[in-house]
Amino acid sequence: MQAQTDQGVTLQIRADQITAKMPPTFHGLMTEEINYAFEGGLYAELIRNRNFKESVPERRNRQNPQQSRPAKEPKDLVHWSLVQERGGTGSMMLDTGMPLNPSVPASLKLTISQASGNQMVGIANDGFWGIPVRPNTTYKAMFYAKAAGGFAGGVTLSIVSNDGTTIAATAQVPKISDSWQKYEATLKTGNAKASAGNKFVLSTNRPGTIWIGFVSLFPPTYKERPNGFRQDLMQLLADMKPEFLRFPGGNYLEGNTFETRFNWKNTIGPIEQRPGHMNDAWGYWSSDGMGLLEYLGWCEDLNMEPVLAVFAGYSLRGQKVKSGPELEKFVQEALEEIEYVTGDTSTTWGARRARDGHPAPFKLRYVEVGNEDFFDREKGSYDARFTVFFDAIKAKYPNLQVIESAGFTSNSVTTRTPDVYDDHYYRSADEMVMHANDYESRRRTGPKVMVGEWATRVGAPTPNMEAAIADAANMAGFERNADVVIMHCYAPLFVNVNPGAMQWTTDLIGYDAMTSYGSPAYWAQQMFANHHGDAVVSFTVANLPYREWQPPARRVGPPGAANANTSGLVPATPQPVSLPEMFFSVTKDTTGGTIYTKVINRSGKAQSVHIVLSGLTSVAAAAKTITLSASAPTDTNSITEPNKIVPVTAAVAGASLDFTRTFPPYSITVLEMNGK
Repeated sequence: MQAQTDQGVTLQIRADQITAKMPPTFHGLMTEEINYAFEGGLYAELIRNRNFKESVPERRNRQNPQQSRPAKEPKDLVHWSLVQERGGTGSMMLDTGMPLNPSVPASLKLTISQASGNQMVGIANDGFWGIPVRPNTTYKAMFYAKAAGGFAGGVTLSIVSNDGTTIAATAQVPKISDSWQKYEATLKTGNAKASAGNKFVLSTNRPGTIWIGFVSLFPPTYKERPNGFRQDLMQLLADMKPEFLRFPGGNYLEGNTFETRFNWKNTIGPIEQRPGHMNDAWGYWSSDGMGLLEYLGWCEDLNMEPVLAVFAGYSLRGQKVKSGPELEKFVQEALEEIEYVTGDTSTTWGARRARDGHPAPFKLRYVEVGNEDFFDREKGSYDARFTVFFDAIKAKYPNLQVIESAGFTSNSVTTRTPDVYDDHYYRSADEMVMHANDYESRRRTGPKVMVGEWATRVGAPTPNMEAAIADAANMAGFERNADVVIMHCYAPLFVNVNPGAMQWTTDLIGYDAMTSYGSPAYWAQQMFANHHGDAVVSFTVANLPYREWQPPARRVGPPGAANANTSGLVPATPQPVSLPEMFFSVTKDTTGGTIYTKVINRSGKAQSVHIVLSGLTSVAAAAKTITLSASAPTDTNSITEPNKIVPVTAAVAGASLDFTRTFPPYSITVLEMNGK
């Protein structure tokens, strides 16, 4: 690339020269339970601690997760409180002597000492930063309960304002059995005021004792899926048109220990029989309501392919097993998981999936062995484990593509050739731009690349425009090298913006109990996913503008010592780097003839680009642009300003085989032209 001259930037597009075909699963989603992504997020359940097993966790050590301490045993009924109204009296406690089932080994015992007439005693749940109320909305409640002999009352279910003055919706269960029974009710709001300042209450006006084993409350879900997903968040995802979902993590897959990994067998079946587990990788409880079948249903709802990551015998604190008999347990677990996803009803786990409500097998082409196993520092450890998994998966499912999770590192596998490498990186804006062309030099033969986690980490809780522009520069690099990079997915996907909910700054989509928004980086992702052809087109650029960037000084020394004040470490002062201020990619629709030209302008001034097309006989004068821009790189979206930065579509006149177009400062633009 050449430095800019007074002639301005020239973009020469060779529309008849195709350099790669766009992969069918190029733009996707990566997800894990972090930042309350599912609990209080995408998973629409409104009751927190619904089976009474959650406890207050120890704080996670964010600098060194391996030093985190496990959660304490449940000692109190967090997120539940006693309700005593108009002279009613009673008490509540966790009762281990009256379990609902083996997965829920304790229940909430409510003792009503005094209640009659309008006197009420009950329990209230505060939800995930509140129970959201919307007008003219139907909520579905379910709970398990039993009463002691002699209890003659029923239970009232209510959504009530936190101050107790306003009842948004109510329903009645007239009688409670003296054995465990499931009860269901529908609550409908009328002209209620939209608010998150509410609680869910189960109450009675009769004395006696009731045990509550499980409580659930759902608002309307996306496509009315039972045990389903929050509508607004799913719509944001649907608008991205994702082609695959990489799940269930992320660190959430491994956990800090084997006991706290994503154990898929504990996440299937009726929700009241799922034990839940401590998500100690990120420091909070997971109900496991978002289980394996729910992930697959998510794929089904958005027409995505699943990319299934299987536990590979390694957890974040370094707990691992060597290849051999002990590892076989986890290999078999992975094979059974694949059978649950893909097997027909003649197979053991395919039949189990059918009993769980989905008789038809799911399409599965990609399986990843572990997650970020470059953290396993023991030489050859992941290589040996990967080999056992690879051989077992290929023997039973020869058509599956197997992904290794160590990426291009010193821990990459050597004894087997994976089908796909998984690259992960999180960078500053300038670092991302500096590496935006890295895949140009990646080898063109051998395993392909999935960039399974990546992001420009600028902005909190969600990225700002500077991050979005750097992300776009990186995605332009993905597109130009689609013969090598066959999949990519930003991470993390979600963040609950309430205080205390975030463990990781810079996340694609933000929300609270009531509303949600896409960050500028979200809109960049959507623009790339919604506006591309099926083939990558050759082009060259002349007279690019550059600016100097001084990389930050680093300390060099032995592995693991980069942040330590260790004698003998020497400050590394990198040389200044010239970074391009503009990035481009070009694709085309080989059937319809549309040329999609993406232009990223990082600079603070408008840039004129002379566009010359060859390999076409003509270009229609009428074109259009989709532009995301901001007045400053620090501009961003938020709960209070969700649409401050959004794409703007405009008609363009005067397109031709040779014309000039000016692109605004701090902008990402898709220029769509119709060529013949």
